[in-house]
Amino acid sequence: MLSTAITTAVVAAAALFTSAVADVDPIVIKGSKFFYKTNGTEFFIKGVAYQQDVGGNGTSGTNVNFKDPLTDVTGCTRDIPFLTQLQANVIRVYAIDPTQDHTQCMQMLQNAGIYVIADLSAPNASINRIDPQWNTDLYTRYTSVVDTLAPFANTLGFFAGNEVSNNVSNVDAIPFVKAAVRDTKAYIMQKGYRTIGVGYAADDDATIRAPLEDYMNCGPAADAIDFFGYNIYSWCGVSSYELSGYSDRTAEFANYSVPAFFAEYGCNVPEPRMFDETLALYGTNMTPVWSGGIVYEYFQETNGFGLVELNGDSVSPLPDFTQLSSQIAKVTPTGVNANSYNPTNTAARNCPANDASWAAATQLPPTPNAQLCECMVQNLTCVAKPGISDDAISALFASACDPANGDGICDGITHNGTTGSFGAYGMCNATQQLSWAMNAYFMEQAAMNSANTDACDFGGNATTQSPSLPSSCSALASQAGPAGTGTVTSAPTNNGGSGSGGAAATTSGVAGIVTVPVFDFGLLKLGVYVTVAALAGAGIVLM
Repeated sequence: MLSTAITTAVVAAAALFTSAVADVDPIVIKGSKFFYKTNGTEFFIKGVAYQQDVGGNGTSGTNVNFKDPLTDVTGCTRDIPFLTQLQANVIRVYAIDPTQDHTQCMQMLQNAGIYVIADLSAPNASINRIDPQWNTDLYTRYTSVVDTLAPFANTLGFFAGNEVSNNVSNVDAIPFVKAAVRDTKAYIMQKGYRTIGVGYAADDDATIRAPLEDYMNCGPAADAIDFFGYNIYSWCGVSSYELSGYSDRTAEFANYSVPAFFAEYGCNVPEPRMFDETLALYGTNMTPVWSGGIVYEYFQETNGFGLVELNGDSVSPLPDFTQLSSQIAKVTPTGVNANSYNPTNTAARNCPANDASWAAATQLPPTPNAQLCECMVQNLTCVAKPGISDDAISALFASACDPANGDGICDGITHNGTTGSFGAYGMCNATQQLSWAMNAYFMEQAAMNSANTDACDFGGNATTQSPSLPSSCSALASQAGPAGTGTVTSAPTNNGGSGSGGAAATTSGVAGIVTVPVFDFGLLKLGVYVTVAALAGAGIVLM
């Protein structure tokens, strides 16, 4: 428990944080380091993961009605003084609700000198490692997070994914994550926001970590991550820089061209945690390479990683809190000044070759384009009826896209992260993709027998319409091609969604669920991927 003196100080601090002060100095990137924009002092992250029930630490969250901590003014008022006791200058949040107002909490954090790194996804709106897609619904979610958080000076950056691929069997999901990085960066530029960094948080899987680090950094800068987050729990109990593997990881990132930091750390075996790794992380061996780290996590939950325990609105610091506070007080990382820093590690990594231990295409999925999808549906003769259930969608895809119906019948909606085969319409929503599949089957059958009027029935789930192609759609349709296998180069218009900042929120949920079937037509792999539309993201400035 805190002493009376500390408790009094916390209460006094809470009053200070609710009073507005000038904007904090934005954090910028130059080479592989973070800096304060104005004075050029190097910025080291001293962070805490700050959100309940969202599946951090490598777990998968399924809580649709998650609580957005940045809309909980009472919680921010209660917790920020404790975060400052830990000298935290960054919090990581895993899911926000962009339909709600974040102004008060973001201002209180800013007053306390605390920046925010926000994941763009939500528990049921993310790139699924089993059935990966990068589609219009996810694009709307990600860009809405951007619209919500970009205006705040203390928004430091985004994660476009968290441990999406965690072993060799699912690295085919990584091209979809990299496409999300590419398109989020392009959206930030398109909207005229200050330059905001977009990164990825990876787990510490020995089988894929080296090629994954290379893959996210290779290729055109517009496609690559702006920073790399590493979720690492290898320092457990009594250990050392060498025994924990920290020395090896530091050597691996010594020439990385963008900032790298621990996006989660703090092994909790045994308990209580001693946090000796904190001294190493901010010591002379690691600070030339690493930009600090984020301790997992503030709230005590069933996984036992909490720094504090809540009892109603009362906060009880746990032994881990006391120990982290003691250790972080000992560190004084020293860096370089931006004006005198001339990075030599500017070269991007080479993209890894595909082999038995890595199979992810360097060709990325297309940018989700809602206008293209709408144009496509308008130009079909056979379309899906609205309101089809998830189970029915999977069965209907299996029927329409059966290879027995014709070679390449559904190539237009292919999305294969291993081979790099992506149809122009593979980024559309579930109903739109199903309409394409139904129409492809219908046209194939009509070519064989024009009298076959039942080919657009699908058990009463489809209907015919008179196709039309407005002039505004002509260029898009021409680029996609009649089979949907062309490359669409026209930039999306009216794409993405704007976050709302109107009323204050108490709890947050998701705006609406869209069921998207996922196909790998080479294997005829079916899956149901549940996602969500309408939400958004964060910021950094690149130099």
